[in-house]
Amino acid sequence: MRLPLHEPVFRGNEWRYLKECLDSGWVSTAGPFVGRFEEAVRAKLGARHAVAVVNGTSALHLALRAAGVRAGDEVLAPSLTFIATANAAVYLGALPRFVDCEEASLGMDPELLADHLRRKARLSGGACVHKETGRRIAACVPVHVFGHPAAMDRILEVCGRWRIPVVEDAAESLGSTFQGKAAGTFGLLGALSFNGNKIITTGGGGMVVTSDRRLADLVRHLATQAKADPATYLHDAVGYNYRLPSVNAALGCAQIEALDSFVEAKRRVAAWYRGALEDARGVSLLWEPAGRRSNFWLNTVLAESPSRARALMKTLAGRGVETRSPWRPCHLQGIFSPILSAGSLGVSERIWRTAFNLPSSANLAKKDVLEVGRLLAASRTRRG
Repeated sequence: MRLPLHEPVFRGNEWRYLKECLDSGWVSTAGPFVGRFEEAVRAKLGARHAVAVVNGTSALHLALRAAGVRAGDEVLAPSLTFIATANAAVYLGALPRFVDCEEASLGMDPELLADHLRRKARLSGGACVHKETGRRIAACVPVHVFGHPAAMDRILEVCGRWRIPVVEDAAESLGSTFQGKAAGTFGLLGALSFNGNKIITTGGGGMVVTSDRRLADLVRHLATQAKADPATYLHDAVGYNYRLPSVNAALGCAQIEALDSFVEAKRRVAAWYRGALEDARGVSLLWEPAGRRSNFWLNTVLAESPSRARALMKTLAGRGVETRSPWRPCHLQGIFSPILSAGSLGVSERIWRTAFNLPSSANLAKKDVLEVGRLLAASRTRRG
């Protein structure tokens, strides 16, 4: 048995659209497939505007810049996330301040966020300012971890009270919803990723979605080197070469057509895992909280201890089953100085040490999922 953690599935119009793109000669950032892909994603999410870019990190970078983050600001972000979430703030000269996660979804804990702001923030001239540092708290970046939507209603309520723009890191959650609304469309802007391991892929790619036309225009402008007049090479700001090539967008056009089927397939995989682990002892499967519909990008097992997690991962590796620990929490990376936190980060540290991801591709066979579940449950089962 060989089961990778996640692999792309190509069974639609990928070859057809790629050939159309190559035959047209428009393989770079100009060409009709980029606009087609943006429109398809926009419509699928129910967003008003979408701008395709080269990857999820550039989407976060542009979204934070469009939201007004600048040097010297603070940006609230979860510690349990891929490092790109924090790096995007650092690119702009801002400092990330890390918030612990809630156990239900592994997303940012809204009550810890509220408590931190209540104790440490004040409103000044229409902006939220940290009482001790004097720095403006310019944005909050909740992440929908492993596809499970964060508690967006409460996060928006808290940030609205403190006038903090919300920028969603929805890199892992395309196809997920919170109370029926698409992940990535709650904040001022949202950032998506189409990396090779995501639920749909363009090989490498990302997108910024927003309901604000002015912000969408700004993101598009900055992503094309801020060209005020392309004919005369006049630039009116420091921009970036962040536009998505048409050949990648062509792949994306085919993949987005299959998104609904991918989500349903991955939800079936999750249900199979859940059933297989019902009688397991010492392990459980992270599940979607009520009102949140996950794409189950990566199924996640929670073990009773770090040693148990390591032993299970070793057992699975010996049978050809790839697993992965969560990201090392950002506050433990050592590259952020000073390390700023919004209180204890104990849940993030515990999840990092005791959780791991299981194979979650949309094309997994039920027999393989059940075998993984059997291996996980084999050493300890409930009696009776």
